[in-house]
Formats: sequence, C-alpha cells, structure tokens
Amino acid sequence: MDHTPTANTPPDETLHHGHRARMRERATQEGLGGFADHEVLELLLFAVIPRANTNPVAHRLLKRFGSLSAVLDADPRDLAGVDGIGTKGGQFLALLPQVARRYLHDRVVREEPVLTSPEAVSEYLVPLMASRAEEVVYLLCLDAQFRVRFPALLSEGTVAEAHVHRRQAVEAALRHRAVSVILAHNHPAGGCLPSASDHRLTARIHAALAAVDIPLLDHVIVAGEDTFSFQKQGLMPRTEEVP
Repeated sequence: MDHTPTANTPPDETLHHGHRARMRERATQEGLGGFADHEVLELLLFAVIPRANTNPVAHRLLKRFGSLSAVLDADPRDLAGVDGIGTKGGQFLALLPQVARRYLHDRVVREEPVLTSPEAVSEYLVPLMASRAEEVVYLLCLDAQFRVRFPALLSEGTVAEAHVHRRQAVEAALRHRAVSVILAHNHPAGGCLPSASDHRLTARIHAALAAVDIPLLDHVIVAGEDTFSFQKQGLMPRTEEVP
C-alpha cells in the first residue's frame, strides 16, 4: 500500500513521513556508521510501525535494555512488553541477529571452505556461532578433502548447559557420510579456555567416533571472536585413551 502523503494527510503524519524518507536516504548514502544507536532502532522499527513516531520507542528500548546489542539479543516477549513495540515488533527485532548469523555463515559456506588448519576452522566457526546467547554444540562433518559436508547441530541449550550424547555424534557423522569430523561449541559467557567438562566431552566423543573409524580432528571452543583449538594446543586424546 502506498503511504505517500496527500492533501488530506494529517500534518504530524506528513512530518513523520518526511523524517523517515530522510533517514532512509541517509542510511542508503552513508551507511549506518554515523547513526546513533537510537537512530538505528528508529530505522529498523519503520518496518513494523508504519505510521507512528518511532523515535520515542527506540529510546524506551535503549532505556529498558541498555544498548543496541542488548535490545537485539533480548527475548521477544520482553521486547513486546515495551510500550509501542508489541508482539510483532518484538518478534521482528529478535529475528535480526539470526538473520545476521545466517548471512555471515552463508558467505562462508557458499565458498565450500577447506578446513585444513585451525585458522580456517576459526574463520568458519566464528560467524556460525555469532551472537548466540545459549550454548550450542556442532559437529562439522568433513569429506576426504576436508570440506564441510554439513554442520550438524548436536545440542542447543541454556547458557552454560549443553548436553551431548555420544550416540548423537556417531549418528550425525554416519548420516552425513563424514570421513572425519571437528567438534565445536561456544562459551556464551566469554573466555574460550576449556573446562574439565570440555576435556571429558572431547575424550568421550573421540572414543565413540574411533569405534566407527571416523577420526575427531579437533575440538574448537568459540567465545566471541576468540577460539581455542585442542589440536593446536596438543590436547587431543590418543585413540587408546578411552574415558
């Protein structure tokens, strides 16, 4: 539907339309680098608040959650509770980090990355796990040329809680015809040094996969832009080390 102002359009609505047009033009010409956080939110909210002034709504969001990233990481139900947002707006904002992750990951996978070094693995995993507030565990199923056949999601849980069963890893590796695999998970709270449970997980998955002759090449922990490679640090268990 065309929302271009007419002679019968109320003055305040005409004013908002002009402001929106200027904001969109500025974003198109200059990008978002010069935008304040509330201006970025204003612009985003144009999509779900077609007529009302989004400026005060953007400020309410920042006051409630503290920062742009915190707004976008918030639960959609909490977002919906902010005056002027509602269910539709909350769902829209909560989807944006997922779209960003999908975009970043797609840019990597469409080039069929070859994971022959810890650096290449890190470059693949960081966008895959970007902005995840919950702990997730992936098994990267590789072909004979170390290309990713499929990034199998083994577990997705609350912060600091991810349950991975050996059978899941074996079934995923066999289902995707993996020649070798890489285990990966994130630390949402930050800090990529492995815990005692991370070492135990590595040993359990390594032993389970060794039983079906699929080598576990590495276990990589991701925390933001930082990664920790068990293989690079010489911490991968030997085949005979069964927990």
